[in-house]
Amino acid sequence: MLRSDADVAVIIPAHNAQLTIERAVSSALREPEACEVIVVVDGATDGTAKAARAADDGTGRLMVIELPASGGPAAARNLALATSKAPWVCPLDSDDYFLPGRLGRLRAETGYCDFVADDLLRVIEGRLDAAPHPMIGERLKLPMCLDFETFVLANISRPHLPRAELGFLKPLIRRSFLDTHRLGYDEQLRLGEDFVLYARALALGAKFKILPPCGYVAVERANSISGSHGAAELRALVEASREMESLKLTPDECAALREHRAHVAAKLALRDFLDAKRAAGLIGAAAVLARAPAAVPYVVTTVASDVLKRSRARRPEPEARAA
Repeated sequence: MLRSDADVAVIIPAHNAQLTIERAVSSALREPEACEVIVVVDGATDGTAKAARAADDGTGRLMVIELPASGGPAAARNLALATSKAPWVCPLDSDDYFLPGRLGRLRAETGYCDFVADDLLRVIEGRLDAAPHPMIGERLKLPMCLDFETFVLANISRPHLPRAELGFLKPLIRRSFLDTHRLGYDEQLRLGEDFVLYARALALGAKFKILPPCGYVAVERANSISGSHGAAELRALVEASREMESLKLTPDECAALREHRAHVAAKLALRDFLDAKRAAGLIGAAAVLARAPAAVPYVVTTVASDVLKRSRARRPEPEARAA
């Protein structure tokens, strides 16, 4: 039954998510605070739309929009935002899900906030019964109110540590803030669109609170889109970061943004290096590094680490000693 005070729209972009979308939609519909659950099927070539509709609970809250071609997750989310009229919106990835009560716990903490997120609970597909691992954990003292500089620097991944970028968060978002500032997801991006939206909002004065885990389960898969970045996606993110300098930022905020951009640029140089090596051998790859000298330490260290890991993986196990 739809609660009279339900005021959250859950927006779910879905591309070829036939195996997971029903789980995501069902978890959203179980939340009494959800007045709308909008699935945008982004040019899927499998049974994503049918699987999403199979989760319908008959309350009239589910809407499935099918697009003939993929425009990317940012465009799909923007379409869902334009379709919804709820005062609060909450993104949900098609392979993730909510634990019961998540939206209620977040909604109770909104108060003066424009964004309220919780630490993600990470699990591995196929091992959903295992104990989840918080993404942030003890790295930040939660709850906390986020500022631009802290957010941007927290999106720089660190060697030998699990990825914990705050751009992965899926907050409850106050629609009026988006409307007032004409904010939406950058449709030029297929990587980092969440990061750019949150960073822009913080630069414009958004109040952004992060809570301990409330029940967003992020399911990690080997073929996750966020884990495989092409040169075009990384290049677009570098450009979006450069454009953000047109906002009114303090010197410290500009420095943080440039540090993050340098980190993304190093990843781009690595991608270009590997692509050039495949196409033109070591000479072509060396030419890439000559054009991006600042990225040389990152590229060399990453490649050497990967070679060492592969060497260890191929090394035969020592034979057990005879008793």
